[in-house]
Amino acid sequence: MKNITLFTAADLLKYTKQRSGEIKFGERIITIPNGVDPFEFLKETEAQFVLVGIPEDIGIRANHGKPGAAKAWDYALRSICNMQHNRFCKGNSLIVLGQVDVSEAMEAAATIDGREKEGRRQLSTLVEKIDKDVSHVICRIIQAGKIPIVLGGGHNNAYGNVKGAALAKGKPVNAINYDSRARLRMLEGRHSGNGFSYAFEEGFLKNYFIFGMHESYANKGILETIKKHNDRLRYNTYEQIAVRKEKHFSEELALAKGFIADDPFGLEIDLSALPHFPTDTMTASGFSIEKARHFIHYFGQCRNVAYLHVCEAVPELECNSYVHLTGKVIAALIADFIKSKMN
Repeated sequence: MKNITLFTAADLLKYTKQRSGEIKFGERIITIPNGVDPFEFLKETEAQFVLVGIPEDIGIRANHGKPGAAKAWDYALRSICNMQHNRFCKGNSLIVLGQVDVSEAMEAAATIDGREKEGRRQLSTLVEKIDKDVSHVICRIIQAGKIPIVLGGGHNNAYGNVKGAALAKGKPVNAINYDSRARLRMLEGRHSGNGFSYAFEEGFLKNYFIFGMHESYANKGILETIKKHNDRLRYNTYEQIAVRKEKHFSEELALAKGFIADDPFGLEIDLSALPHFPTDTMTASGFSIEKARHFIHYFGQCRNVAYLHVCEAVPELECNSYVHLTGKVIAALIADFIKSKMN
């Protein structure tokens, strides 16, 4: 497959710190055998989850952001491989497919100045190419009867996730986004801020719920769009729940579930919603990591969840003194999602 780089068992062992008397995830994770059609193999394998990386930050740069999210996949995979394989969570419940091949796009993006209008247009064109590859891979995984776990990269990849899920299901799908931002910016060329806008406009996204949006980050146009389509676009805000206490976290989970979970839906986690977590748009205030973990567990239990997407981490951000913890947090979120289906 030209649009994905497959990972082997030997690749995973390079990330795994083997230790006598212990079994690590990296020693039990399933990979695609050499010479076998990947998606035929997925159909025949009992493992339920398929891990895919998208090591890019082009969509973030096209949205006036800084590079760095491309490295999150590598950090996360290292931490995932070194989790303990035990009765709580088993490595052989996970298939590592590999990473979407974004090497040519990343090489091209390296020479583009995203501060200029023409540069952002060129970056958006590269994002469109990645969109096609992501949607194809996600569609094929879901058609094989598996649940993709997607690690970005930027939140621009939400579009490919939603489109791929919709194509696999043969109808528009829903989505819930744990995020401080709505990601509903204008249709001004593809970037990390408008993946849901494009998916909604093109008919791949049916109902969309933004959970914990920060009121100071929602521009007038976004609020007007939500108001215009309030039968299909809903949200709550961090301030309503955590500051003014007008709403309760657990009750809002149930309301959001009622809005999106009766049909196939995507579960989107933007790590920029976590306070002090290293991202391009890092926030000082937000729901805790524990809240995010509970959120994933809650919606992961739903029978209609079509995929999990975790994105926007920038492990080597200048102010990040705990680089190694970035991957550990992502690994914990992945483990919570897998465990949610074991109960």
